[in-house]
Amino acid sequence: MRDKKRRLIHALLTAAGAAICAFFSVPCAVTVVITSAAFMLFYEVILSQRRDQVMKLCDDIDRILRSDDIISFDEYKEGELSVLSAEIHKMTIRLREQNAALLTEKRFAKEALEDISHQLRTPLTSVMMILGLMNDSGLTEQERMEYLRDLYELLARMKWLIETMLSLSRIEADAVIFAKNTVSCRELIAQSIETVSVTAELKSVEIRTEINGEPEFIGDLHYTSEAIVNLLKNAIEHTPQGGTVTVTANGSNISSNITIADTGEGIPEKELPHIFERFYRSSEYTKNGFGIGLAFSKKVISAQDGSLKAANHKPHGAMFDIHFYKTTI
Repeated sequence: MRDKKRRLIHALLTAAGAAICAFFSVPCAVTVVITSAAFMLFYEVILSQRRDQVMKLCDDIDRILRSDDIISFDEYKEGELSVLSAEIHKMTIRLREQNAALLTEKRFAKEALEDISHQLRTPLTSVMMILGLMNDSGLTEQERMEYLRDLYELLARMKWLIETMLSLSRIEADAVIFAKNTVSCRELIAQSIETVSVTAELKSVEIRTEINGEPEFIGDLHYTSEAIVNLLKNAIEHTPQGGTVTVTANGSNISSNITIADTGEGIPEKELPHIFERFYRSSEYTKNGFGIGLAFSKKVISAQDGSLKAANHKPHGAMFDIHFYKTTI
């Protein structure tokens, strides 16, 4: 409709110009008509080419929507469509990256759910077996108490797995708002050790503390304590009976530092780069855990502008270094 109106206006202007020129000279009027016709033809050719380019661009967009990855926008480098094609190209790259990230997250979520299901299935099977054994009327009171203790440990382990997974997922989704309070490292360590004291006592592992001064940092006492507890549990688990777990703390102008060291066998060197990856379990060091405790500790500490690194120390044993920086680096 717009093209018809444009052609009509052009024809009227041409007729008017030719009429005016014919009043003075017929050849002049003919020249005006021929020139106008040539201009109109040239305009129609340009308009047709642009229309073809727009249709081609629409076809390319449609192919993108059908997940065709082999599309190039190089032919639109010139002309008015170049800006639009450049933006569409940027949008396409962004959408492809987001799609790849979503596929990765989907695959990861599937693997995580499978792993969690497996981890829960094993203790649940044990719980069912123990409940079946407890139905035996011939059990002594001591045997019944031992079964109850085993049930408590299995249920506590399952509860820890579910709660840690939920907390880790909330942190990764940025749904956790960490408190910004002044946290005393002395209070943090004491609270964390109290939580694992029974576990350490049952395994005959001594926990020692060496705190220099009164180091402190700005952070969340509750979540940081959970992170430290996970590190302490890991250290106790990998420390032989009669061994020692040492927690040291000190401060400097740059950071407040906490180190947790045990007297176990240490971490295999090939495991060190992966030890904080979620669900990472591939060696004797990680086979008995769920593979999320260390990942949770790393997330909590990193979210508070801190750093957590693992290493081995002499003569033997694993060591976890925590630094809470007083200025963001």
